[in-house]
Amino acid sequence: MHITIPGRGKFDLHHLVLDVNGTVAIGGRLIGGLPRRLQALREAGLEIHWITADTRGRQSALDDEMGWPAERITAAEPGDEPAQKAAFVRKLGAGHVVAIGNGANDVAMLREAALGIALLGDEGLAVEALLAADLVVPGIHAALDLLEDPSRLIATLRR
Repeated sequence: MHITIPGRGKFDLHHLVLDVNGTVAIGGRLIGGLPRRLQALREAGLEIHWITADTRGRQSALDDEMGWPAERITAAEPGDEPAQKAAFVRKLGAGHVVAIGNGANDVAMLREAALGIALLGDEGLAVEALLAADLVVPGIHAALDLLEDPSRLIATLRR
């Protein structure tokens, strides 16, 4: 996905990194319609990754439903999750990543990515994530709408 945003530059996005809980799943259940929409983005050339600490213990079932495994993180000590998420984005090449999340543990990932999208979903939005993001949307489907039609990103982010 190649996007030129006036006043911000050129974006060559190859990876979409999604937080799981609160972003693509609510209460340990996938938000309806996501597997189909994410598969369409994959077919359009965007590599999809999802990352989780498996807070609800249901990630294996979610992996089966989505059709590919999530990147699992484990906190060696409290507060380590944000650093692991940011390191994952860097490993992919942060300049080619769009990241979507809603939690305080997503802040470093949102900042590290070329484009960070925070969403205000049913589980809320941490103020820190709001401040770290390039833009905020009302839910995951709205975020995916922007990726399916990048001209909408340009309209919002141009300077």
